[in-house]
Amino acid sequence: MKYVIYARKSSEDEDRQILSIEAQIVELKEFAAKEKLEIVGPTFVETKTAKEPGRIKFAEMLSFLENGKADGILSWHPDRLARNSVDGGKIIHLVDREVIKSLKFPCFWFEPTPQGLFMLNIAFGQSKYFVDNLRENVKRGLRQKIRRGEWPGKPPIGYINNLATKKIEIDKNKATKIRKFFELYSTGNYTFQSLANWCHENKLTGFWDKPFSISSSQRTLQNIFYLGLMKYKGELHEGVHEPIISKKLFDKCQEVLKDRGKPQKMKKHSFDFLGLMKCPCSAAITAEKKIKKSGRTYIYYRCTKKKGPCPEKHFLRQEELLQQIKSHLQKVSLSSQDTERVLAELEKDENLAKEQAKTTVQNLKLEILELNQKLDKLLDLCLSNKLSQDEYTLKKEKFLNSKVEIQEKISDFEQKGLSWLEPAREFVLSLNKAEKILESEDRSEMTTFLKNIGSNHILQNRQLIFKPVNPYDLVAESPTGGEANLTLPIWQRHGESNPASVLEKHMS
Repeated sequence: MKYVIYARKSSEDEDRQILSIEAQIVELKEFAAKEKLEIVGPTFVETKTAKEPGRIKFAEMLSFLENGKADGILSWHPDRLARNSVDGGKIIHLVDREVIKSLKFPCFWFEPTPQGLFMLNIAFGQSKYFVDNLRENVKRGLRQKIRRGEWPGKPPIGYINNLATKKIEIDKNKATKIRKFFELYSTGNYTFQSLANWCHENKLTGFWDKPFSISSSQRTLQNIFYLGLMKYKGELHEGVHEPIISKKLFDKCQEVLKDRGKPQKMKKHSFDFLGLMKCPCSAAITAEKKIKKSGRTYIYYRCTKKKGPCPEKHFLRQEELLQQIKSHLQKVSLSSQDTERVLAELEKDENLAKEQAKTTVQNLKLEILELNQKLDKLLDLCLSNKLSQDEYTLKKEKFLNSKVEIQEKISDFEQKGLSWLEPAREFVLSLNKAEKILESEDRSEMTTFLKNIGSNHILQNRQLIFKPVNPYDLVAESPTGGEANLTLPIWQRHGESNPASVLEKHMS
């Protein structure tokens, strides 16, 4: 009787279990010599799991047997042949048809008798049970890791698996670059391709040192793992790993992604101040170029009249609009000298602010405690079937997002003092930015700046009605123009995170 050798390992990774194949073949050849079995044909070696049907070498071996080139199979154990009911059924069916006349295993007895087929069927069933049970045990282990806040797989770029502590830790070199990666995209000035180029220039690579692609850039920007959260099987979980970016920065990137996803209209002309203002009738303001008989070119801004009849019949020349814009910028500008003085005073207040923040931090920690209690109650409702899985997932995601925001506030208070301190610095620097924009006369920067500090700007009777948001409105409404910054009221240090705080104290 002629036999073929079949050896299989579970992993497709060339570096794993490679000795298992060698050991199987050596043991099988020694067993064949001992039992005086005739080995024919090639040795069929499979490097694929037997949990699912569809193994190529297994199919080739069965075809080899069906063509009458061999009478039986020599393998280490029945679980090498099949761990699923389909392949196990094929073997038994071929034995019934006497295509397979014999099966030999060094560690399992088989004879082609009803009793032998029954025992073989049991062996295949045990193999399938082992796989199914192992799968459930692995899933249970993964679920438990998730409950503990531990990611069960390979973490994203910027983190590493510490094999000694079995915890996910920050890769300091890549984490800094990942944070910069998010910051660049949040500006709205970078496309996925330009980000990929930046990664190449700064030697930021993905898994297995592969370069960042457009698709990997998008996946990275949408990965909530960098916030300290994890999404597993569609459900949001809180992670124990250290976040790399803030929720504020992540949300800003999502806004940019959303805006980039909207269809972009092709523009025939590029005008400096389009999109800055609207007409009182709520229609958009458009611009058009006029060439006089003298050859001189003028640009005018007017209502599009797309919302119906409009009382505004006036056109405003771009030169006049530019002067009005400069006037509004002047009202919210601060000189570099005054900027340095205010920032220096804010620095002195930082230590005092930290002390005053302790009470606020305690209150925020109480809010965290309340959220944890709500999450526990939510889980109880889900387990008692008083809440559907979809409702549970949705509410849990809402609570966890709130928890992340509060934790970031606590971090801000503990590291920087009160939450208003850093926004106050940014506010002062933005006032100084207005001064620099006036000096450079960069029209694109003018439009962007006015959009950022105000909303619903109206062009009415050839006048730009500028509507800055708080706290810029306090500055702009002062009759003393740029000097208004020196007499601002003292803004609250407590309550809402209003960036304006102690400017009068330091500037007057």
